[in-house]
Amino acid sequence: MSFFCRGPESGPAARMRRKTLVFGVLAVCAGLLEAPLAFAQTVIKLGTIAPEASIWHDALLELRARWRELSDGEVELRVYPGGVLGGEEEMIRKMQRRGLDALAVSGAGLPQIDGIVECLQLPLFFDTYEELNTIRDAIASELEQSFERKGYKILSWAEAGWVHFFAKSPVRTPDDLRQLRLWIAAGAPESERMSKELGFRTVPLPVTDMLTGLQTGLIEVIDVPPLFALLDRTYQAAPYMTELRFAPLIAATVIAMPAWERIDMQYRDRFLQAARDAVDTMREALHAAETAAIDEMVARGLTVVELDRQALGDWRSEAARVYPQLGCAREHPELFERIMRLRGAAAARD
Repeated sequence: MSFFCRGPESGPAARMRRKTLVFGVLAVCAGLLEAPLAFAQTVIKLGTIAPEASIWHDALLELRARWRELSDGEVELRVYPGGVLGGEEEMIRKMQRRGLDALAVSGAGLPQIDGIVECLQLPLFFDTYEELNTIRDAIASELEQSFERKGYKILSWAEAGWVHFFAKSPVRTPDDLRQLRLWIAAGAPESERMSKELGFRTVPLPVTDMLTGLQTGLIEVIDVPPLFALLDRTYQAAPYMTELRFAPLIAATVIAMPAWERIDMQYRDRFLQAARDAVDTMREALHAAETAAIDEMVARGLTVVELDRQALGDWRSEAARVYPQLGCAREHPELFERIMRLRGAAAARD
């Protein structure tokens, strides 16, 4: 206080003290201006409908921790699970408007970004995860380049499980299904086209309205992976599961290119590897959880509708009949032919 109460000083020593004070104040001000830059953080907001504490959510939390570690805290991945930011269709619109940076999204939503992914979701095309992974790995570069041309980067590929039919009454044949109102995801024109070609009666609804639709009778059958049916408790309203792996439900973690480019280039390759490692860690647990989910639902009253060889053959024949009308064959004929050759080669090896 006494310093500021004294009158002005004179002489060389006083002038030196004043200069020192001025330079000190300037240095402090400069430090204050630079401090926010030193502690600046790149925030990536990621949405998903995966429930909190699910296997998928755990993988995203692992990825968040890994990115934080790799960047020394410079990059923060904020994960919003359980559809708190809306359904997949709504979150995709947010990402397109740059209100959201990234998504962990299922194969129901991915085609709204790029329909080329439907080539991995052809009905009754794959029998095992091994077949799916082999073919996906073979064409991944082409798929990812297509997404990048549309302004999105694929961080990792995953699976959400095998789609099964869960219905209010037993479904053994395609004709059984044609008698029921089938849920399809809202904003999924390819699913609607396929269902129409197969003669199914469809009702488009957001995933978040699926359970209500079953409870009110608006829909009578859904096609979802068993783990989803267990977590969402939709199996309680649709207690008959057809023992038919109708199609794999693809999933991916996708980031908009403007958000990806906000991340310092020195981190990008390691971030990509971390995203793929997180999925690899999750994959085995997911496959085990899928089987466990069916067992748990059966213990709680689910009936598994078994198919004989004739019924399975009917389903396969119906599915193969519509392949030429689907988007993969119509819009990506060369890729479709390549996938057919890859599957044929895999079958020959077996």
